[in-house]
Amino acid sequence: MQVQVRDNNVDQALRALKKKMQREGVFREMKLRRNYEKPSERRAREKAEAIRRTRKLLRKRMEREGF
Repeated sequence: MQVQVRDNNVDQALRALKKKMQREGVFREMKLRRNYEKPSERRAREKAEAIRRTRKLLRKRMEREGF
């Protein structure tokens, strides 16, 4: 990942880097890897995340269609 520093403005470059890392999911990945996660727990978490994503998508679709 790369960010250019323009006019010696390091603060702005840092903000841009953090935003990119957030979008890529780096912080989330670091948090998950902090502790060991059993394979069964990982599968359960991923399944729950998938269900949450689909429900959110359905809610947004229904809202758009006017239900």
